[in-house]
Amino acid sequence: YPSLELSDIYLVIGYYLRHQDEVNTYLAGRQRQSEAIQQEAEQRFNPVGIRERLLARRSQAIKPE
Repeated sequence: YPSLELSDIYLVIGYYLRHQDEVNTYLAGRQRQSEAIQQEAEQRFNPVGIRERLLARRSQAIKPE
């Protein structure tokens, strides 16, 4: 990525190497939170058949009149 400086990348790697336990704990917590949010979304909005519904909606939207 041209917007990243190599020195910044080394700083991030160095931080991770010095704080692996904290970073891994943080990432594990975010993963659990993500899974909980996904389960809640799937309970609220049934994902079964979503591809077919989206394709049907798309075909209706592009029908010429």
